[in-house]
Amino acid sequence: MADYTPQSIEQKWQARWTSSGAFEVEVDRSRPKFYCLEMFAYPSGHAHVGHVRNYMIGDIVARLKRMQGFNVLHPFGWDAFGLPAENAAIKNKVHPETWTLANIAHMKGQLQRLGISYAWGRELATCLPDYYRWNQWLFLRMLEKGIAYRRRSAVNWCPTDLTVLANEQVIDGACWRCGTAVVTRDLEQWFLRITQYADELLDGAAGLSAWPEKVLTMQQNWIGRSTGVQASFPLVDPVGGTTGLEIFTTRIDTIYGATFVLLAPEHPLVDPYLAGPEQALKREAVAKFRAQDRLARMSGEVDKEGVDTGRVAINPFTGERVPIWVANFVLADYGTGAIMAVPFGDQRDFEFAKKYGLPIRAVVAPNDGETIDAAAVDPATMTEAWAGYGRSVNSGPFSGLPSDEAWRKMADHAEANGIGRRSTQYRLKDWGISRQRYWGTPIPVVHCPVDGIVPVPDEQLPIELPKVEQFTGQGDSPLAQIADWVNVPCPRCGGPARRETDTMDTFVDSSWYFYRFCDPGNTELPFSPASVRYWGPVDFYSGGVEHAILHLIYSRFFCRVFRDLGMVDHDEPFTRLLTQGMVLKDGNVMSKSKGNVVDPDDMIEKYGADALRLYVMFVAPPEKEVEWSDSGLEGSWRFLARVWRAVEPLAPMVAGLGAPATPKRDQREGGDFTGLDFDDAHRALRRKTHQTIERVSGDLYPRAHLNTAVAALMELVNELYAFTDKIGLTRQGRLSGIEAGPATRAVLAETVEALVLMLSPFAPHMAEELWELLGHGDGVVAAGWPAADAAVAAEEAIVVPVQVNGKVRGRVSVPAGIDEASLEAAALADPAVQGHIAGKTIVKVVVAKGRLVSIVVK
Repeated sequence: MADYTPQSIEQKWQARWTSSGAFEVEVDRSRPKFYCLEMFAYPSGHAHVGHVRNYMIGDIVARLKRMQGFNVLHPFGWDAFGLPAENAAIKNKVHPETWTLANIAHMKGQLQRLGISYAWGRELATCLPDYYRWNQWLFLRMLEKGIAYRRRSAVNWCPTDLTVLANEQVIDGACWRCGTAVVTRDLEQWFLRITQYADELLDGAAGLSAWPEKVLTMQQNWIGRSTGVQASFPLVDPVGGTTGLEIFTTRIDTIYGATFVLLAPEHPLVDPYLAGPEQALKREAVAKFRAQDRLARMSGEVDKEGVDTGRVAINPFTGERVPIWVANFVLADYGTGAIMAVPFGDQRDFEFAKKYGLPIRAVVAPNDGETIDAAAVDPATMTEAWAGYGRSVNSGPFSGLPSDEAWRKMADHAEANGIGRRSTQYRLKDWGISRQRYWGTPIPVVHCPVDGIVPVPDEQLPIELPKVEQFTGQGDSPLAQIADWVNVPCPRCGGPARRETDTMDTFVDSSWYFYRFCDPGNTELPFSPASVRYWGPVDFYSGGVEHAILHLIYSRFFCRVFRDLGMVDHDEPFTRLLTQGMVLKDGNVMSKSKGNVVDPDDMIEKYGADALRLYVMFVAPPEKEVEWSDSGLEGSWRFLARVWRAVEPLAPMVAGLGAPATPKRDQREGGDFTGLDFDDAHRALRRKTHQTIERVSGDLYPRAHLNTAVAALMELVNELYAFTDKIGLTRQGRLSGIEAGPATRAVLAETVEALVLMLSPFAPHMAEELWELLGHGDGVVAAGWPAADAAVAAEEAIVVPVQVNGKVRGRVSVPAGIDEASLEAAALADPAVQGHIAGKTIVKVVVAKGRLVSIVVK
């Protein structure tokens, strides 16, 4: 018997797959399509097993669907632009392209060694001009439609390194590289009008029934549609023509409790209000607010701090003068950048008011009969805000009204008196895509002193990044320093002009790459609409839950843009979404900084790729976190070795027989079971085989319960060994191919072939090798996925528990499919049950779906 040697087997089949183009596909309208995709990789250099878990999940689904007869598109590519490459280039004094392409080559080799069935002929890298050309093309189409536009916006700036910093480069308000305090600068920035699609993105989520609920909830919260009132608080000291402070509130019914107003640090009134040498300390405090992480500010993770501007506004309902403060937890890009603070009903306002001694006024009281501690709604004693609904109090003519009625009447009053108007606001803001970096897609416009902003004609695309000898990353924009590249003739008038020196946010690259995979060689368009009509939308998409907001919302937005351009015929890009859990080591997410990375190359060298694939799928459900264990990986290797020892010695005995469980093998010598004499052992193995086919088929897709599918295969292997031991084929823990009767050979052929085929998505190299040993030269895909025979899978007898007054008192073995009356009679006649009902009155007997008998006695 040959030993199981995974490394040599895997090299053999990987070479064969590559030379034959086994996973390359073309449009074939005679077959159903299946588009399987994992979120593509950032080429960081070395993939660890935490990275590749996602790719293994997708590969199992892709391999299954091929065997089920689908024309499967399973491509891969590289999200290759972005800040990490630029930072690495600065640190290592190497060009970002050199660093990126070297990393791609290494990581591609790692994925190929894992045996992932990618259509490498469709591989793309977003840093190559033949891809980012189409970013530029799409930008121009959006510019034509008014979706792309330019306006001023705040950015992070390091005054020491003289460079713009992304939010990720600001650590505790300081530059990640030199530690200098970051300041805010206003620059002209490019935006995409995603808010134009806000309602559609929000309402469309209701149709994404095959997405995780947590992802949909995160997207709904991020879009944040709110219905409220936009009201104006008159300013006592108008500035620059601004006479009123616009606020948005969803609780206009609490406006009588607005005892101060809060401005975002970036609000346009802040700088003029804090001008002058005497305000220097306040300006310094506001600068620190602006440098704090925006997400932390929004979520309340920062300590609530404020600065009193010394100015006041007028509450338009009460006529009271209310102080104007700047608060670090108010954001300029949410609502109007100013809020009316009602500390009685908002926890953040409450904490702020307590900290700075600002007044708190009760404006909502519980409804009569509600059991609420009075201290909870008494401003003098309350320890937290009360955001409940009830009836209005201390609210002038609106006092005593139920909250919902007060809301409507106050909104009517505001509109009738020119104080405000009903409004729908969104937390979602237009997407700022400008990056003052080098390693990204150049924005395809020029700035002409005569013609203004001029789009670059399509025939001049792509606008390629210029080559640079030295890369420092300094300056307003690295591209702005390359005069030969910047200075160009205007496409419209021919006069001197300057290229746009901003590059695009790398989320642009990842927001439509799944369409380019459908037609990667197209040189006329990003893709042909016909190709996407066949392949799209993506049937199964998997990736980390950390992309639930930006990437997935942006992709849904781009899908709609392409739809409105007439290039796709669907509204949503991904039909089914799986968000896989992280792989942990020593309780932490794997990362180089923590020193807990597990290199897949090391694991493959020791145990083989199939064992690694099987272990990562078996250890936990795909959506759950995994705690890495070397011993668990060794256990998966031992299981595969056990499969090998079961199948390899039997191959000569069963090769060529085929099996009824492989539906595509209709003409098979000896495969017909008619006339064969099966005993109980034969029937039991056949029953387990077909039950396993049912279980594994149901678990793999769409449920993606991959761990339970592996568990079912392990049970079948145990049953196979038990059978061969019972009939005398087991020799010292191995299976020997001694002569066996036709019934035994037929049953073994059926079980072994079904086992190998079901194992193939998880351990494809070993499965192909065993399939070949079993006498098949056309591969597992040609064989097809095994089909279960429900009649064979049905149990001949079942064991039903019997309860007496809620406690199990016996179990009866009865024929499968027994009627309820006969099952009840068998339960009552069981000797163990008789001991608990003798001499008692039977109140009732309940037969629960043939799986439980419950007897109530007294």
